[in-house]
Amino acid sequence: QVQLVESGGGLVQAGGSLRLSCAASGRTFSSYAMGWFRQAPGKEREFVAAISWSGGSTYYAGSVKGRFTISRDNAKNTVYLQMNSLKPEDTAVYYCAADQVATMPYNFGSWGQGTQVTVSS
Repeated sequence: QVQLVESGGGLVQAGGSLRLSCAASGRTFSSYAMGWFRQAPGKEREFVAAISWSGGSTYYAGSVKGRFTISRDNAKNTVYLQMNSLKPEDTAVYYCAADQVATMPYNFGSWGQGTQVTVSS
């Protein structure tokens, strides 16, 4: 099973930006579909963004489209989530996930430990 480690979370003011990173283990990272999810206190985990194994296709939740950008660097075994124009409602623990089969619909079976993002108003 692939190991995932997120970083880059923190405290930011509304309107600010953060970039999350997720480093993955394994030699076949370039074949994985990758995703970002988040879970706010008292709420269920929700989908944020996903990217195909090649990076050629990206998918976003409506609440973040136009503000967040998912990307990947297969040479570095890393996927990123650039978050701009942050809002207090973006406050959550953000999780990175991998789908080693990478066929639609994605089924993310490997998860990181999460990184906290807090947006102050």
